[in-house]
Amino acid sequence: MRAVPASLDRAVVAAIDARLDGVAATDQVRIPWAIESGSRAWGFPSPDSDYDCRFLYLRSPEGYLSLWPARDVIETPLDAVLDVNGWDLAKAVRLLVKGNVTAIEWLRSPIVYRGDAGFQDRLLALAGEVVDRGAVGRHYLHVARQQRLGGGSLKRFLYALRPAVALRWLADHPGARTPPMDLPTLVAESSLPAGVRSAVADVVALKAVTRELGVATPPAVLERFVDAEIDRAGAFDEMAPAVDLVEARARADEVFRAEVASAPAVV
Repeated sequence: MRAVPASLDRAVVAAIDARLDGVAATDQVRIPWAIESGSRAWGFPSPDSDYDCRFLYLRSPEGYLSLWPARDVIETPLDAVLDVNGWDLAKAVRLLVKGNVTAIEWLRSPIVYRGDAGFQDRLLALAGEVVDRGAVGRHYLHVARQQRLGGGSLKRFLYALRPAVALRWLADHPGARTPPMDLPTLVAESSLPAGVRSAVADVVALKAVTRELGVATPPAVLERFVDAEIDRAGAFDEMAPAVDLVEARARADEVFRAEVASAPAVV
């Protein structure tokens, strides 16, 4: 599975592929999922946005039985263009059970450098079972509040806008726990007024052609929308956990063990 837009720099994508190959060989791991995170995957990159590749990896069964287990993170050198690092699947699954939204978003990124579609389906199904919806809502609520209070550039306002639209998406999908990662899909799948949709498109289009949006006042219609969603989602702060932690951990163990057992040998 691969979903790489033509808009991405081909040389940079090739460099990302080479780093992933290098990690697999050097660390002797299998990488069933590697995606883009950050503004490119969120749907509002600038011309000079860097590349934030994130991946999930699996060690051999023996690797998980060692008395001296390896770190559960693999990092590659950071430079002006590339930020490539990943998590052991064990870490990602533990964080899913805790309601970690980063793990969910990696599974829902629209930009996939390499991936096993079956792996994605199984992990998203697990998330749908074990992730506490309240934890997801609180994450987006707190991010929206923090970024909204920060003020400053239109770029920063976009960092409040995306979680605000995610909160609307959760309101529109009362049984769901894993919102889309990217702003365009969130907008398309949410009940936003036409004026909000139009203003979102205008701001995203401006960021796509401007290296630095600078200090400016966001469109009033978007400010009102973000503030209203923050106010409406305040109930997430008081929402009691709705997931049985013992059952969630048992289910997570089951899925993790199945992935490790079915993985081909790392060579």
